[in-house]
Amino acid sequence: MGKKVNPISFRIGSFYDWTSHWFGGSNKIYSGLLYEDVKIRRALMLKLRPAGITKIDIGRSINQVTLTVFVARPGMVIGRGGTGLEDLKKFIVTDLLKLKGDSKQKVELKVETVKEPNLNAQFVGQNVADQIIKRLPAKRILASTIEKVMTAGALGVRVRLGGRINGAEIARVQHSQAGVLPLSTMRANIDYASVPALTRSGYVGVKVWIHKKNA
Repeated sequence: MGKKVNPISFRIGSFYDWTSHWFGGSNKIYSGLLYEDVKIRRALMLKLRPAGITKIDIGRSINQVTLTVFVARPGMVIGRGGTGLEDLKKFIVTDLLKLKGDSKQKVELKVETVKEPNLNAQFVGQNVADQIIKRLPAKRILASTIEKVMTAGALGVRVRLGGRINGAEIARVQHSQAGVLPLSTMRANIDYASVPALTRSGYVGVKVWIHKKNA
């Protein structure tokens, strides 16, 4: 068995780009900004999970921080008349960013819609994790998920569960696959996500690979 490489990092530059766009300079500044990015992503991924959040892009310049949030249900983020967007921006400024009263630095928040959620590995993984937490049968979850992804137009999909599935006493690995998944081919557009599901018996790991058509 060869060493496994994350399909996203393996294809950065051909199909994917970095999710953070900024230059830190010295080690002290870089580590602070990196920690702030991690903090922002953890908080927003948890807060906007009902909206089907899939990715957060962070861009920084001298006097501006730009956050682009990709969600499947943008209406839940924007709210009526944009009130939800303003509340979210206020939460980011007051709780997540360390602006230290610098009025020159602005925060811009953008919301982008995910065109086909069932072809997004993060969205599919979150749905599988939510169903596992609700204690639905694993075989039924895998079968329905595979069917939805393939119906959406995927060339191949694999869903892998690892842990005490269905509350079993002994942890095991269970997976299901359909179509073709050429993970070693850089020309193949492979989307990947890993999502933990916290159940009463402990964590169940959910991994999703989706082979999409090249644009």
